[in-house]
Amino acid sequence: MSQSERNGTYVESTIIMTTVRIVVPFVFTFGLFVMFHGAESAGGGFQGGVIVASAVLLLAFAFGIEPTRGWLEGPLIRIGIAIGGATFASVGLGALVANGAFLEYAAYGFGTDGVKYGIELVELAIGAIVSGVLVSLFFSLARGDFETVSERNGGDVESNGDATDAAATGGERA
Repeated sequence: MSQSERNGTYVESTIIMTTVRIVVPFVFTFGLFVMFHGAESAGGGFQGGVIVASAVLLLAFAFGIEPTRGWLEGPLIRIGIAIGGATFASVGLGALVANGAFLEYAAYGFGTDGVKYGIELVELAIGAIVSGVLVSLFFSLARGDFETVSERNGGDVESNGDATDAAATGGERA
């Protein structure tokens, strides 16, 4: 057993890295397809966003979490989430301004094509939000950003999810 295997650190694998290089573009494209296909049948922004996030996680597992975090860290993920939220809100509130209901695409007056493109725009916005949040959660968990109940309470109570622990911590769960 090598030193890196005992420490649990990242070990490069040519087979895994090559496979991920080949597979990730197809996974990403499939995620976009699912997002856009949600306007006409099953699928949509949430499912497509999860698939796109899984492509990023594949990259992190193949090439290392820290290099992938370094590539995506900064405002990139937050901007994607913000643009997705702003797009969703703009499409929904724009319908209100046009004397329709929230997300009533027909209120824009573009006919059936306008409804389809409005749905696709909202699905893409939801996909950006979902993928950004999932990737952010993954990197936060990998970094260890979340504290446990025992750390919040000064080390008194360690939570395992039991009802007695919830009562001891005022109903909070880790």
